[in-house]
Amino acid sequence: MHRLEEIADKIRQDFDVQTATRDKALAQARALTRACALAIRAVHRDETDVMQAHLGEARKLAESLRSDLAQYPDLYYAGYTQDALKEYAEASITCALIQYQPLPTPDELGVIHPTYLNGLAEAVGELRRRCLDILRHGYSEDAEHQLGHMDDIYSVLVTMDYPDAITNGLRRQTDVARSIIERTRGDITFSQRGEHLERSLSRLSQQLPGSDSLSPVQPVIPKNPEDEN
Repeated sequence: MHRLEEIADKIRQDFDVQTATRDKALAQARALTRACALAIRAVHRDETDVMQAHLGEARKLAESLRSDLAQYPDLYYAGYTQDALKEYAEASITCALIQYQPLPTPDELGVIHPTYLNGLAEAVGELRRRCLDILRHGYSEDAEHQLGHMDDIYSVLVTMDYPDAITNGLRRQTDVARSIIERTRGDITFSQRGEHLERSLSRLSQQLPGSDSLSPVQPVIPKNPEDEN
């Protein structure tokens, strides 16, 4: 028992180091999440330089998290760390697809596979946002292109039929993605049909004789029989 205090001191020193590392990781995770949110906002605004700056910051923070927690796998695989890295994956995927860039791989981003797939699933929501921004100005093939990305993502996610303990809750995210895709498909279809109808009416008005000088149709008021008498 005379060694108990020596053992306790070593344990306290180790706990002090882990606590300091955890506090630093929490701050980095918050900063990483913020940088990713700003990058996504910038890409929706077509602010490419701003987007790249925030993505660069996010990349450095993600690399710092991995290196700082290399000796503490329990902290690296903790929920707050992987959630921040999921946001990094989502931002990187979203920015790449919106800007017609190659899709980044898990190895390129330095994230584990469940984190990458969950980030991929959440990118579907950002692609819907992009589609709606496009449709505000009328139907466009770019919206169809983004919908194609969403379909491709879902077709992969739905094949990952593994326990949630392996995929970190991917099944629920896949169901959410399917709902988002179907709503987006309906929005695009409605916009496309509206544009087709508008074009048809425009062509019809041009074919009518004297269409430029058409006057509103005056209502026909029936005569009162008593007036004829």
